[in-house]
Amino acid sequence: LAREGKRAPRYHAASRPPEVEGEAVARAALLARLTGARLYIVHVTCRQSLGALADARRDGQVIYGETCPHYLLLDASAYEKPDEEAVKYVLSPPLRSKADQEALWQALRDDDLQVVSTDHCPFSLQQKLAGLEDFRRIPNGAAGVEHRLELLYTYGVRAGQLGLHRFVDLVSTRPARLFGLHPRKGTIAPGADADLVVWNPEAVSRISAATHHHRVDNSIYEGMEIHGRAETVITAGRIRYRDGAFQEEGSGRFLRRG
Repeated sequence: LAREGKRAPRYHAASRPPEVEGEAVARAALLARLTGARLYIVHVTCRQSLGALADARRDGQVIYGETCPHYLLLDASAYEKPDEEAVKYVLSPPLRSKADQEALWQALRDDDLQVVSTDHCPFSLQQKLAGLEDFRRIPNGAAGVEHRLELLYTYGVRAGQLGLHRFVDLVSTRPARLFGLHPRKGTIAPGADADLVVWNPEAVSRISAATHHHRVDNSIYEGMEIHGRAETVITAGRIRYRDGAFQEEGSGRFLRRG
């Protein structure tokens, strides 16, 4: 593409087609099968990858997959925006088609995907624009971690794509189990770490770079309406966040996984 002079931001996506992602997942699954390893595939975006995951499971492999809110809610039409705007959506893998979005939602419902994370990797607009004339120089990534729960609740639970219990499983219970932190994390029970979120399902707001907490001047979700928010966050039995403000900071500690 570069040799042909096709270096605009939209060609980043063209250089990383879904067929290549599917082939990569199939190859990783093959190597895992030959070595007897369990496999966790991050950032699944397309039907080809979902097919490779399904094939591996049918062969008896222990293999898991995750996706991210931007693959569920945004699509490749973002690259048709003016180049100065399209640079914000350059990330890897790139955004896919609406048909791929529908396949990802179905995979979440069917437990063919087990986790929704974010791949939080923000860059300023100035940093992004460094590659305006050559997509190979655009730093890949976008901010997202702050709005993961709100987006998945709004466009998953409220839109009828997911049940409330499935929502909790995707963002809390299953990650804790998969990464060896359960029952210390991912459950409300005696002996667990007393990490709790008080969720207000009626709260309504709109995402904007002017109001988010990310230290970055742009948002790929700019203007999107969201319903629900974490009004209070308790970790280790102590209130760390309440009504939009942090109460305490600096309490993190290393947890060795099982």
